[in-house]
Amino acid sequence: MRLLGGIARPQATLIVRHLDANGREIRSRRGILGLLGVKRADRRKAHGCVTDAYVALLVDDLQLSQADHSTFMYHDSGTGIAAEAATDTTLGTPTAEARDTGTQVEGATANVYKSVATHTYGGSFAITEHGLFNAATLGTLMDRTKFAAVNVASGEKVEFSYELQVSSGG
Repeated sequence: MRLLGGIARPQATLIVRHLDANGREIRSRRGILGLLGVKRADRRKAHGCVTDAYVALLVDDLQLSQADHSTFMYHDSGTGIAAEAATDTTLGTPTAEARDTGTQVEGATANVYKSVATHTYGGSFAITEHGLFNAATLGTLMDRTKFAAVNVASGEKVEFSYELQVSSGG
């Protein structure tokens, strides 16, 4: 949890792995090591932005004793360039390919929700954003995360590993 203005906020992390058509991690020359000729795994780590819409839904569900959040497992990606904001309700520029259903598990500890999905792209894109939704189409956006572009060609894959840490206590 992050404390912002004395208010506890959930903390989200997204790991993005670029894979070839056979599911092997792609290695590329990136950063300082790339200048030295060393290839590294094409991987990104970014911190997400839990949306106002999700927080409102959570509060409403708890008030109505309908706190079933097991539907937040649909991963989508896009090429949008605008920064993420709590007021986001969708991705900036979705790829318009079908959302993937993530596998839901407990993270490293009991207070970490984790959803993992791998998307195989049908075209070439510079993927720069990820969203986690509660429906295969439309639905509520739980979190939107921006990251450095992952350039994919048709048939290549990206594995999205989303984690939301929620802490108790005061």
